[in-house]
Parts: sequence; C-alpha cells; structure tokens
Amino acid sequence: MNNILKGILAFSLKNKYFIFFATLLLVVYGVITFKNMPIEAFPDVTNTEITIITQWPGRSAEEVEKFVTIPLELAMNPVQQKTSLRSTSIFGLSVVKLIFDDGVQDTYARQQVNNLLHDADLPDNVDPDVQPPTGPTGEVFRYTLESSFRDPRELKTMQDWVVDRNLRAIPGVADIVSFGGMVKTYEIRVNPQVLTNLGITLSTCIVPSARAISISAEISLIRTRRLMWSGASGC
Repeated sequence: MNNILKGILAFSLKNKYFIFFATLLLVVYGVITFKNMPIEAFPDVTNTEITIITQWPGRSAEEVEKFVTIPLELAMNPVQQKTSLRSTSIFGLSVVKLIFDDGVQDTYARQQVNNLLHDADLPDNVDPDVQPPTGPTGEVFRYTLESSFRDPRELKTMQDWVVDRNLRAIPGVADIVSFGGMVKTYEIRVNPQVLTNLGITLSTCIVPSARAISISAEISLIRTRRLMWSGASGC
C-alpha cells in the first residue's frame, strides 16, 4: 500500500500541470452535472398509495365520519392486495388512504379504487376526489391566504381563480388541494306570479349549463362557472 501511495505522489509531483488541468476539468464537469442532474432529496421507496379526499363544507367531524368516511371505507374494503386502510375526518374534510403490497403497480391500484368508488353511498353533491399518483414525500408546500380587509369568501375566490391556476402552471406540480373558505354562489329569487303572467317557465331563468342544487316553487339555488343570464323581468 505504501508503494502505491508513493507512486501516486511521485507521479503527481512530476506531472503537476497535468494534475492541475485534470482537476480543473473535473470541477467544471461536476458543476455542469450538478446544475443539470435532477436531484431528489428524499427518494420515494414507499409502497403504492392511493389517497381519496372528499370535502363536505359546513359539516362537523362526526357527520363527515358517519356519512362520508365510513361509506368510503366500506366501498374500499374489497380492494385487493392492500396492506392498510386509514382515514382521517375533520371539519368538512375526509381523507382516506389505501396502502398496497410491494410490487403493486399504481395503475392497477388506481383502477380498483376508481371502479369501487361508485359503490359508496354518499350524500348528494358530495364528490370524492382521487389524488394524482404522488408518494408520501410528494407534498412539498403548504400555505394560507390571510388578509385584514378581505373576507373568507374573497380569499377562497382568489385561491380558486388566481393562486391555484398560477401554481398549476409550474412544471412538476401534480395537484393542489384547497380547504376552507366560502365558495361564492349566486341566488336567483323567482316571482311565480310574474312568470305566470309572462307565460314562461322556471327553466327559462336558469342557464342551461348550470347545475341545479335545489328547485322549489319559491326559490332556485344554482351553481355554475359561467355567466348567468336573466331571460325575463320576472327572474
């Protein structure tokens, strides 16, 4: 070993310019490689995981657990090759996580979940959302919107229409889950007597693309992402 070290030192001293040039090349190559190489600080070596997030605004944790989380768990019980089924229920939010055996492909696990998701007996207007294929280390950032002069409804609107869209435009962002705030809604109060005098129906006052929440003789609540148009003076 000593002879090898002496030989290396002797060669380096005799060819100092070559050694200096070779070292400089290695430094330049290392800098270029560092800038272009994708670095993953926490390699994902975990099992395949599917997360189902369901929002039910304004409901207590007990209601979410009883009417959302438990039906989802019952619907996910037949899923094959899963190792665990975990859930969390908080105010207005349900999170169900399925972890699978080693070697289970994400496409196979996701197909099972999507096929069985329709079997869950959930309340009206409650739509579970299966998260994109990201691992437990995929959550990289959490933030809140706060303001001293804007109410929660304005902050929620800003999050959905400004912040969310700009963040999704960033390469590598798979999904953004927002929670809290109040969604802006529009309410149309219909005068039945005026509608009768004009000879028009209630459907004329509602944009065809709108999704009706509830319709009665006195009031109609709708939710839509498009502009609403009033077809008559009675609307």
